Amino acid sequence: MGATEPVVERESDENEGREENVEKEEEEEEEEDEEVKDLEKGEVGIDEKVFESNNINNMNNHIINNNNTNHNQSDVQLSRLQRLNPSNPLRIVLNASTRVATPSPSQFSQASTVPRSTPTPQQSLITLNSRKYTDKISLFLFLLHMVVAVGLVCFLLFKGVQGLIQASDSVQRKEKRVLKYLLPQVEAASLLSITLAFLWQKAVREWPRFMVPFILWSTFIVSLAAGILLICFQKPPTDGLGVCFLFFAIGNGLYACWVTRRLRFCTEVLNKALEPVSKFPDLNQPTYWMLGAGFMWMSLWIFAVIGALNFYFTPLIIILLVLSLAWTAEVMRNVANLTVSRVIALYYLRGMQSNTQFCFQRALTKNLGSACLGSLFVPTIEALRIVARALNLLEGEDEFMFSCAHCCLNVMESIFRYGNGWAYVQIAAYGKGFVRASQDTWELFKRQEMEAIVDSDMTSAICFLTGVCSGCICVIVVAAWTSSVHQNFTATISLLAFFIGYLMTRISMALPHACVSCYYACYAENPDNRLFDKTIKDQLNLMKADRDVVVPTPRVPRRFRAT
Repeated sequence: MGATEPVVERESDENEGREENVEKEEEEEEEEDEEVKDLEKGEVGIDEKVFESNNINNMNNHIINNNNTNHNQSDVQLSRLQRLNPSNPLRIVLNASTRVATPSPSQFSQASTVPRSTPTPQQSLITLNSRKYTDKISLFLFLLHMVVAVGLVCFLLFKGVQGLIQASDSVQRKEKRVLKYLLPQVEAASLLSITLAFLWQKAVREWPRFMVPFILWSTFIVSLAAGILLICFQKPPTDGLGVCFLFFAIGNGLYACWVTRRLRFCTEVLNKALEPVSKFPDLNQPTYWMLGAGFMWMSLWIFAVIGALNFYFTPLIIILLVLSLAWTAEVMRNVANLTVSRVIALYYLRGMQSNTQFCFQRALTKNLGSACLGSLFVPTIEALRIVARALNLLEGEDEFMFSCAHCCLNVMESIFRYGNGWAYVQIAAYGKGFVRASQDTWELFKRQEMEAIVDSDMTSAICFLTGVCSGCICVIVVAAWTSSVHQNFTATISLLAFFIGYLMTRISMALPHACVSCYYACYAENPDNRLFDKTIKDQLNLMKADRDVVVPTPRVPRRFRAT
């Protein structure tokens, strides 16, 4: 008995010392963990939630209670716990950010052996925020053109004021007559055109099913009325302009009859494509900004045209001003197109609620070069598309004419591959250049066998006819006004009014056009997206089964097709 009692006392002393050491070590580790948390919160700025594991507490209690029986096991467990964080043994710090995972019992034995790896981000998410400027050469040319245009407009304004103040009496009388009988009508045409632009866009967004056939036939009626009115003035300039309107009205009527079978599908696509617009209340703001900027620039441009009458080479100067205004207005339209395309495309492809203002800034900076380049190519492509359809409808025995048609259509096919209006969707979404975006988009259409549907789409034609309808309304109002005050200016003012009304309405119609383009292009990229219904798929099935008659843009004239 006397030999064993000192041993018990020494063992109890040792156990008490070990327990005190364990408690000290736990307190030191808790203090270190608090310092680490303070450091992480101060430097990283991430609020994290520390999840305490019951398994760790149970293991600690088990180790402390069984120190008397198994010293080796307790040393192993303590050494293992010292290597881990007492609050969360699986906390991993990656790239100055903290990731927290809830531990499980099986992970304790693997915590020191499992290699740490960082997740690789998806490439598609990186390309959505590309910071490269696209098509820098065309951007430079457009900015240089704007500098020259602004300088020319300011110079012509100066010449106009100088002519009113310092010129001879005959020149002063001429300019005063122009200001009195030309300026009010043209400014009235500008106000009327911007009003019509707002009304057309609102009507198309609210009643797409009704507006498609209404635009087709109202353009026919209004252009026919404008042509008849101009011919009634019995002046050679107005007669020539009136005949042009009559020919256009006849062609428009034939086109309206030809596309009657496609109206149902066109209205369905337009109605479906405009559905996401309600989710973005400020989506119209970029279009309104472009309309306001276009109205201000056109007002200065009108004064510059008047000033050109008091300068050398007046016809050449006016032609250059017209071309400059056409390019500038088309760029404004495509900036609005890119803004809407990015918002809608990211909604379809990623389900994102994008900031419209950020997308607008991106369209004005990063993607402005592509808008400038596309503004030169796309109108030419659309004109070739109309020519191709007209050539395909011709019949005859002249082999030379059809050989030329075959060559022309091959050229058009190449142009469609390297430059088309559908490219704006991928330009806006991924920051691609115009040519590459055109190629990639067309490849997507070919992969999904959608070329026939895309070629037969009427959205571009509807937007074009809307602009023509606004222009004809401006012509009717301005021509009737001018004929009563100064009939000699009727043809000139009518042409200017049509030009201004067309351009302003085209800018406003960028929103529905961009929505339809995103609907087609995003469907071609991901047909299984839950945001798309079976509209396009059912139409493809009908076309493959020859149960639906669609007249696409032909690639080979009928005389050269294999039977």
